[in-house]
Amino acid sequence: MSFPGVRPPDPRESDGQRTGRRRDLAAAAIAVLFVTAAVLVGRAIQNADHTLFVNWPPLLASWDPHLGPGTPAALAVAVAVVAYGPVLATRLPWRALLLTAWGASLTWTFSLALVDGWQRGVAGRLATRHEYLRVIDRFDDIGAALTGFDQHILIDSPDNWPAHVAGHPPGAVLTFVGLDRIGLGGGAWAGVWCIVLGASAVAAVLVTLRTLADGHTARRAAPFLVLAPAAVWTGTSADGYFAAVAAWSVAFLAVAATRTARPPAAFIAGLLFGLACYLSYGLTLVAVPLLAVLLIARTARPLPLLLAGALVVPVAFTLAGFNWWEAYRLLVERYHQGAGGVRPYSYWIWANLAATTFAVGLATVAGLRRALAAAPAAVRGLRTTAASPTHRLVVLTLAALLAVAVADLSGMSKAETERIWLPFTLWLLPAAALLPTDSRRGWLTAQAAVALLTNHLLHTGW
Repeated sequence: MSFPGVRPPDPRESDGQRTGRRRDLAAAAIAVLFVTAAVLVGRAIQNADHTLFVNWPPLLASWDPHLGPGTPAALAVAVAVVAYGPVLATRLPWRALLLTAWGASLTWTFSLALVDGWQRGVAGRLATRHEYLRVIDRFDDIGAALTGFDQHILIDSPDNWPAHVAGHPPGAVLTFVGLDRIGLGGGAWAGVWCIVLGASAVAAVLVTLRTLADGHTARRAAPFLVLAPAAVWTGTSADGYFAAVAAWSVAFLAVAATRTARPPAAFIAGLLFGLACYLSYGLTLVAVPLLAVLLIARTARPLPLLLAGALVVPVAFTLAGFNWWEAYRLLVERYHQGAGGVRPYSYWIWANLAATTFAVGLATVAGLRRALAAAPAAVRGLRTTAASPTHRLVVLTLAALLAVAVADLSGMSKAETERIWLPFTLWLLPAAALLPTDSRRGWLTAQAAVALLTNHLLHTGW
């Protein structure tokens, strides 16, 4: 029996996927040892001189074994995706798959957040002293707030912004100002906004994979995208929302680069990329996966509209009085005024990757091993126009790895990368599609275990 839009498995591809199982398990085991080393070394450093500013290194978290109202739902979602996810991903019509994946990701994220209860897990997350909602009343005059935004970034400046407001361009806080203006103020609506939009990133990645690779690859990746341990942080911070904006930018560009009938898609991709850069300074690195899309599609045709769209938000903010470059310069200074200036680069340069391992899970680690092994062939395939869907997936994954590497080396992401890097780690998750078909349920179980243990044993920050 066949289903529309589903490519029959290539026997040669299946044979290739069945090889390397021991190396997959070895990669996962090495990842566990790597994380263990980061925990032990981090605790030693923190106990000795308290320079890490995290309670449970390498994560911004505290040891807090607990159950909560979201526990039964989270367990149910995990069991359902492990048992039925791979089959449904193969059999559902494409549009139904997108909606189902979004809905399942939304349920998984909400369930994990509710392990901590409604107030602690959702409504109170964006209302702490470090967060955006604490300064909503300072934006009664938005023009004046934007013009004077830079004057409150440094710690020693009068009425300095809370950490997250100072650490991001004003597009982030203006999102919540806008919600407040339309009657959706408060932490509950802010939390729901971030979780609902954050979960939509799964659909954006699926659209991209189907467009650049093929439907078969997208369907194989779908259960791993849904059951990602990253949902622990998508449900507790605005970075999930940021990741979704960036992901849809990549998705629209993929559509524009491969379909001549939809020129507005390139402009929308640029518009979203420009917005992303005004939600978080680090999202300028989304340019790396955007460039990868053009390389995979072997076209520069969408570039003019992409650039035109990307100028809209920067021009609007600049005319309103906000200077992005000056604000970033001051942010770097503030970063070194606080914990960022004390946290040791020598630890975080590698412990950041251990923290990220919690977000991507062991299945992604095993998939990345396969992606790196296939990298030379993937690059050759692109150069000779003979790239297979697997090669295209590998190139997209390598682009995300490159963005992570640049962010890591910059020294501006010392700690908290389990959430800060969500816009990039999101594109590492599809590497699990490279794993053998008959081992997918086992790897999905491992993904669920990482998320459930993290959420039930630790109280994660932000």
